[in-house]
Amino acid sequence: MIDIRPERSQDLAPARRVHELAFGEGSSEGALVDALRDGRHTLPELCIVAVDGDEVVGHIVHSRVRLESGHEALALAPMAVLPERQRAGIGSRLVSVSIAVAAATDFPLVVVVGHPEYYPRFGFEPAADLGLRDPWGVRPEAWMAYRLPAHTPEARGLVTYPPPFAAVT
Repeated sequence: MIDIRPERSQDLAPARRVHELAFGEGSSEGALVDALRDGRHTLPELCIVAVDGDEVVGHIVHSRVRLESGHEALALAPMAVLPERQRAGIGSRLVSVSIAVAAATDFPLVVVVGHPEYYPRFGFEPAADLGLRDPWGVRPEAWMAYRLPAHTPEARGLVTYPPPFAAVT
């Protein structure tokens, strides 16, 4: 049975390995997770693992981002599931649990650059429709946002990601 819970210190290296395996050897996602955590850009309660027995099989991270309007928001990135465990609902559970945790915060939004066929099922919508601009010029259908209970229309503008993201863009 898969347990979804906040990461613990003993989960850090296995979580990094999940990202490396999911995104491919030589990918920068594992290093990104470490840099976000080391730079205190993440929220501990929003770094969540999926565990099967003693094995970390999935991991999701949310980081603080700054909106041009002066508001802070959250970025869902990265998320990974071990390749052999993908398409079994683990990623969906990580997203659902993390959104529920984020809903209890004062943040107005969660932004994501992701698959336009995947994230809308959780309530993500085109970020441009909410007045949000991405810093990289990604395809509009891949740039999405989720309105949290604290959302206000004033939370808008260019989204600035923490410096560790510069290494993976």
